[in-house]
Amino acid sequence: MTTGTGSLRTGTSTAPRRRSPARTFLPLAIAAWLILEIWLLGLVADAAGGLAVAALIAGGLVLGAVVIKRAGRRAFKNLTDTFQQAQQGRQPAPQQPGRGNGLTMLAGLLLMLPGLLSDVAGLLLLLPPVRALVSRRATRSLERKMASAPVGSFGDAFQQARIRYPDGKVVQGEVVREDRPGPDAGPDTYRPPLAP
Repeated sequence: MTTGTGSLRTGTSTAPRRRSPARTFLPLAIAAWLILEIWLLGLVADAAGGLAVAALIAGGLVLGAVVIKRAGRRAFKNLTDTFQQAQQGRQPAPQQPGRGNGLTMLAGLLLMLPGLLSDVAGLLLLLPPVRALVSRRATRSLERKMASAPVGSFGDAFQQARIRYPDGKVVQGEVVREDRPGPDAGPDTYRPPLAP
């Protein structure tokens, strides 16, 4: 027997799910952005000619590739520095908001996309204050979504997997389990731990 809002047997809702506003407006926003980019390129072509548009697109492609390459090198250097500090027994220095390479790579990708609006957005993301602001907002938004995630969801699992100090810092560590032979175990069953 079922009701209009759910099933009595399973307890699941059969009511139609409400579509999120992001899923509704994202395709419209992308279409509007593409139309605006084409229109702006048309205006530049009318004012300066097709060669200027081709030079803008090629310059954005080259500049974006350079930005992505530098951000990738910096990310690899940060990774090797962190590994070296961990091997020496020192705690790696925490990174400040906006100092990561993810937003820099996004800026390079936006520069590589053909269009004036994407180039302006990419150039803005190259500015450290803008990167820090976007990073802080994205972090806050992600933390709010994780905190409001229902029990049993991916967000809840991610939140439970994080062990934190009271001041909000993540505790780094690993679990070491020492296997000891039982009273009835033979001599071949004991395995020493992998790490000294």
